[in-house]
Amino acid sequence: MHPGTAVHLRRVLAGQQVDPQAGTGGLGTGVGRCVLRHAPTLGPHGPDCPWSGDSRRATFRRVATEVLAMVLAGGEGKRLMPLTADRAKPAVPFGGMYRMIDFVLSNLVNGGYRKLVVLTQYKSHSLDRHISKTWRLSTLLGGYVAPVPAQQRLGPQWFAGSADAIHQSMNLINDEQPKYVVVFGADNIYRMDPQQMLDQHIESGAGVTVAAIRQPLAMADQFGVIEVDADGRRISAFREKPADAHGLPDAPHEVFASMGNYVFTTSVLVDAVTQDAQDPDSKHDMGGSIVPMLVERGEAAVYDFRDNDVPGQRESERGYWRDVGTLDSYYDAHMDLISVNPEFSLANPEWPIFTDPQTFPPARTVHGSHGRVGSAMECLLAPGSVVSGSTVSRSVLSPGAHVHSWAQVDSSVLMHGVQVGRNAIVRNAILDKNVVIHEGAKVGVDLARDRELYTVSENGIVVIGKGQQVVP
Repeated sequence: MHPGTAVHLRRVLAGQQVDPQAGTGGLGTGVGRCVLRHAPTLGPHGPDCPWSGDSRRATFRRVATEVLAMVLAGGEGKRLMPLTADRAKPAVPFGGMYRMIDFVLSNLVNGGYRKLVVLTQYKSHSLDRHISKTWRLSTLLGGYVAPVPAQQRLGPQWFAGSADAIHQSMNLINDEQPKYVVVFGADNIYRMDPQQMLDQHIESGAGVTVAAIRQPLAMADQFGVIEVDADGRRISAFREKPADAHGLPDAPHEVFASMGNYVFTTSVLVDAVTQDAQDPDSKHDMGGSIVPMLVERGEAAVYDFRDNDVPGQRESERGYWRDVGTLDSYYDAHMDLISVNPEFSLANPEWPIFTDPQTFPPARTVHGSHGRVGSAMECLLAPGSVVSGSTVSRSVLSPGAHVHSWAQVDSSVLMHGVQVGRNAIVRNAILDKNVVIHEGAKVGVDLARDRELYTVSENGIVVIGKGQQVVP
């Protein structure tokens, strides 16, 4: 699909009426005939407008009525402790004012999907509350984003893995009767138009299509690697962290690493998870069990994430995807946001990242007298944050974060309500909600001392859990 089409489809799906004389950006007052000038024709699945008289269904009609999106948000996130001590991994705040779950949900909604279920399990209260408060779609158009906890429908056991989560939630598929099921993970940072992946899936006739990102061959032992046939599309093998991986047909120095995003033909998914549930030796995992099963059947294809065109995205951001499963990767992803030309920009009005529109006043930098100047350089300052007579550099401040006079904050992530007292120093740190750094205290200056009191990552990032008090 042409990138401009997705923006147009969002307007149609949101209930806005389209000017019959306008192009993909035109809006008018009459119902008229919808215009999809850039939409491609994909054989029997061509995306012509249903009001045109053509029997082929429109792309936006397909994604709204024939696709169910399932988001796997039940991860415990042990490697992100202490940030996951009191919340599920997808509920961890990110980028000053978002939560991780917002990125996948924004991609799906921007792509035109209107029936979304979020499968939750561990410590899901804050995640459920965030989804319920924030993600409200138009019921007039049949849209919804529903958090679905583990319900033990098949007996007194929790989800044994991502495939088992879908098997135990089969009632959701039975209720909607979709032709296709999109299964995405909930804890990665990226932009993606999922409709383009669905289009390829339908064209290929595969039972499952797996999204993949290119990585250097030398790093193959760090990923689940997808090996493909000579055509570059059909998956020939799915191997977990192989030491002897083979390069791609068009790039021998690269491999495909699985992103954990899948598009299934519904009948194939139902059959696979049902069969997997009968295997007592299975890991009941999408990547470890279901995909290898379908690879053996010759029903699995790969989608090259590099080919995904996101409206409004700079070319330098093409293919940006971060798995923030560790404290260091979580920190590094924040540092990607703050340069003059960030590796990943949160500012894209054509493909916005949606979140809870909390009511906070504008961010402030105050005091300008000699020796007491509030300054922030290469920073993200969320609404409600205050830099008061202090110096903040290369950092992300969330709503309510307040850095007081003569304090120094460098290369750090401050979550909601963090208070940094006068003359305090914070370096290379992640401070969870409502942490208080008292006057004169130091974090990230003496790592030996910090390791005795707090969590310190492999790369030396100091992480302080929710509500802790740090004294000199």
